[in-house]
Amino acid sequence: MNNLLNLPNKILTFSALLLVFLSPYSHSKPVNADVLAKKVAPDVIKWRRHFHENPELSNREFKTSAYIAAYLKTLGLKVQTGVAHTGVVAILDSGKPGPVVALRADIDGLPVIESAPLPFASKVKGEYEGNSVGVMHACGHDTHIAMLMGAAKVLTQMKEQLRGKVKFIFQPAEEGAPVGEEGGAYLMVKEGVLKKPDVDVIFGLHISSGLDVGTVSYRSGGIMASVDPFKIVVKGKQSHGAYPWESIDPIVTASQIIMGLQTIVSRNVNLIENGAVVTVGAIHGGNRTNIIPSKVEMVGTIRTLNEPSHKLILKTIKEKAQYIAKSMGATAEVTVPYGGNYPITYNDPKLMKKMLPTLINTAGEEHVIETNPVFGAEDFSFYQKEVAGLYLFVGGKDPKMPDDKAPSHHTPEFVIDEDGMKLGVRLLTHLTLDYMQQN
Repeated sequence: MNNLLNLPNKILTFSALLLVFLSPYSHSKPVNADVLAKKVAPDVIKWRRHFHENPELSNREFKTSAYIAAYLKTLGLKVQTGVAHTGVVAILDSGKPGPVVALRADIDGLPVIESAPLPFASKVKGEYEGNSVGVMHACGHDTHIAMLMGAAKVLTQMKEQLRGKVKFIFQPAEEGAPVGEEGGAYLMVKEGVLKKPDVDVIFGLHISSGLDVGTVSYRSGGIMASVDPFKIVVKGKQSHGAYPWESIDPIVTASQIIMGLQTIVSRNVNLIENGAVVTVGAIHGGNRTNIIPSKVEMVGTIRTLNEPSHKLILKTIKEKAQYIAKSMGATAEVTVPYGGNYPITYNDPKLMKKMLPTLINTAGEEHVIETNPVFGAEDFSFYQKEVAGLYLFVGGKDPKMPDDKAPSHHTPEFVIDEDGMKLGVRLLTHLTLDYMQQN
């Protein structure tokens, strides 16, 4: 009797399970996603080489954005240009209700003269701070563009299996806008790139020349540091160098301040739980051997990985500089941030936990690495201040290359193994599909 009463429930349960198994939005990914990613791989390499050979500096990516926009239009996407000067944004609308997933790539090059012996090496010249410079994609932004274009093609071909919308963001000036200009993620957010439609989540990737091809590294919480440039102006009293007692020496005072700043990390920050850096990068004062000047200026950078340390250091750097100066009879004017600053690149822990299975299913568990945080900075953090987001590193180093031979980012020798882009396209695709399925 009990078995007969339970039979309808068992039938319903089996039917529900069968529907979930057959649904393209179930936990198992649509079988054609990786097939399509494999098919687009030759195009991704072609696009990457084009951008590598034709790099442009921040806020000057005119040809780059035109190339991107022209291609996205061939996919039938709704395309907006001129966002934050030279950015491109495209919308893929499935026509069905669901979340809005944003995918972002940065598109600018650097003022670096390329020395890597590539047949498509950059020979481009540009202008940076009034000087003629070489221009190079020395940080892999060319691969970021190509991977996102590849993902756009794959997802467009899978439109019927999507729920919601995908917003493709091709962002200029990640390396910093020219002096006197706004730019990058900050300006994109300011202009409303995360609105109309309102973005629910954002994903971004960075190629790594030190991480083996086929691997992806992640971290929950702070993965890249905040950056706060600072400037300290120490004012004293000028005198002849032969009569220092007649001066209030700003050079000696500045020296004491620099030593004091070094104790912020070693004595004020809890290093068991946090990491931080305070660096003085330049100091200027005086012009003769026998004159004690009236003023000394110094500039530097602050890097932190969580908000409590960030607030503590900003407060303490002002206090130490001003109190030390006062003890010497001088004054110290502290400006922080001095120029552009980036927040912490912070991977939302709940989202990271939710999407970690996607990384494992896409790359294989043995190729998914939990990484230590790095003190480099990324303006992807401005998006994460507004919506939940994940920023991940994808391998771009030939596994046969010794780690100590891998060329660093931002150097003339920088190279990437193009096979690494295959995983990048797949990750962007599967993160989108799985997030839509789960929401």
